[in-house]
Amino acid sequence: MLLSTPVSTLKWAFLMTMITTMVTSNPPEEPIKCSTNLTNCNVTNSYGAFPDRTTCRAAEVTYPSSEQDLIAAVATATQAHRKMRVATRYSHSIPKLVCPAGDDGLVISTEKLNRVIEIDKDSGLMTLESGVTLRQLIDEASKNGLALPYTPYWWGLTIGGLLGTGAHGSTLWGNGSAVYEYVVQMRMVAPGRAEDGYAKVWTLEENGESDGDMKAARVSLGVLGVISQVTLRLQPLFKRSITFLTKNDTDLSDQVTTFGRQHEFADITWYPSQKRVVYRIDDRVSSNVSGNGLWDHPGFRATPSLVLLILRSSEEDQEAKGDVAGKCSAGKLTTDVLIKGAYGLTNDGIIFKGYPVVGYQNRLQASGGCLKGPKDAGITACPWDPRVKGLFFHQTTFSIVLSKAKDFIQDIQKLVNITPQSLCGLDLYNGILMRYVTGSSKAYLGKQEDSLDFDITYYRSKDPKSPRLFEDVLEEIEQMAVFKYGGLPHWGKNRNVAFEGAIKKYRKARKFMKVREKFDPLGLFSSEWTDQVLGLKGGLSIVKEGCALEGLCVCSEDIHCAPEKGYLCRSGKVFEDARVCTLVHQVKEADTSSSINIEI
Repeated sequence: MLLSTPVSTLKWAFLMTMITTMVTSNPPEEPIKCSTNLTNCNVTNSYGAFPDRTTCRAAEVTYPSSEQDLIAAVATATQAHRKMRVATRYSHSIPKLVCPAGDDGLVISTEKLNRVIEIDKDSGLMTLESGVTLRQLIDEASKNGLALPYTPYWWGLTIGGLLGTGAHGSTLWGNGSAVYEYVVQMRMVAPGRAEDGYAKVWTLEENGESDGDMKAARVSLGVLGVISQVTLRLQPLFKRSITFLTKNDTDLSDQVTTFGRQHEFADITWYPSQKRVVYRIDDRVSSNVSGNGLWDHPGFRATPSLVLLILRSSEEDQEAKGDVAGKCSAGKLTTDVLIKGAYGLTNDGIIFKGYPVVGYQNRLQASGGCLKGPKDAGITACPWDPRVKGLFFHQTTFSIVLSKAKDFIQDIQKLVNITPQSLCGLDLYNGILMRYVTGSSKAYLGKQEDSLDFDITYYRSKDPKSPRLFEDVLEEIEQMAVFKYGGLPHWGKNRNVAFEGAIKKYRKARKFMKVREKFDPLGLFSSEWTDQVLGLKGGLSIVKEGCALEGLCVCSEDIHCAPEKGYLCRSGKVFEDARVCTLVHQVKEADTSSSINIEI
């Protein structure tokens, strides 16, 4: 489907209007599919593909519905020396965290561990099972006049998954933006000795004898065992006031170091190719301030499958034709619609009437409309649902310490000055989201210093050997973040390259590994992937033809790119130590058989 730029623009405007008014839904499918009852299973994530596009296999899956069921499952597998991994209902991690080693492992799903056990309004403590979703947590807490102050923005995560990957919201205030900051107790089921019945339940408490174990369990990558229950310390329910302010990005590098300290829930959305930035001015206000605002982010709403088909097909056509101008026009239109629509904020749950939008925390902290409602035969879907032809993307997400964020942003701006249209494609995925993360001593694998988290989502081809437009620029940003600025990868996102050497950046990594050895000395909850990211074995980089295009390696030879399509391995434009896949045109010199290469 080849669309001229004017026709493409009209379609984008029409389709974006449809997206912002769509209210029905078709929930995501189960990430685990077995051919024989609960055996012979394939396991995937919510996007339908891991970074290396391999199939994740498991011999069996089990769905415990109580801690006793969980103990029995772990004991049986431990006695048989069987590898285990934990899966959640929606399986939103991009890396292969869910995959057990080999084909004969056991996957333990927490889907049925979904009960809120106790809420004590007076103490503000809430105890829940590890499969409870963020949406459930928020709803149940609010019914009792309580709130978790900082969370990710997507409803579909579970409390166990949040802790396994160190997920967070955005703040530099209070105890910090990571969910693990609010965990005061945890029960975990791990392999045991024969005298333990082959399974052991660990009760971990903050500031107690098990405090060191708790610091490992708060961000564990699932290698210690299965979280059974979590107790959180909540706050009284409160109101927030939100205003999105759009400016040019001239002073962005200076603003990032101060903006997060000026507003409690501050975040920043940046559109580098447009030289435009949107500041989220977001603070608590008195409950007496009127307002019943609601946040229903368009990117998380159910979208008609036909709309997703046309959007994806349009972007594929732009990539195939090298239609940079078309991509920039579509990106500009997308961001204009989002900004005009206040990113899904409404003053009363129905209509956006103007800023500020004031409402209770439970209505403004997260959203996920595509999770709600009955199945509708595929008429609608979450935008990334692999059952339909919709979004298919890479995510590169990392935290840069706040003291280095200014220089990093300026380096990106230098890249944009060299290739002004190179990051237009990000605008189709709502630019670069920057959230503030507080340094903490509460988790060995958590953030070590106050940092700025950069969340970058961008086009991924269905063909692993097909390069993107401006392939080199995003590769350079990725390598610049990880290698030049020492960025820490988000454990639940990213391509393989971002995890290279990551564990060496954590000052308390050895303490984490000691707890891992204590809880699971046989490594039954470890997998090839976790061993690689924890530095226990090699193989994180998968060096083969075209590997750099998928972030499986940093190119060192042209064959790692796409030489037959003109993409060769070259140095970065700003970060010269980077090795990136650059489009190079070969031009023959007049009256000679020789030729010269010109980088695009």
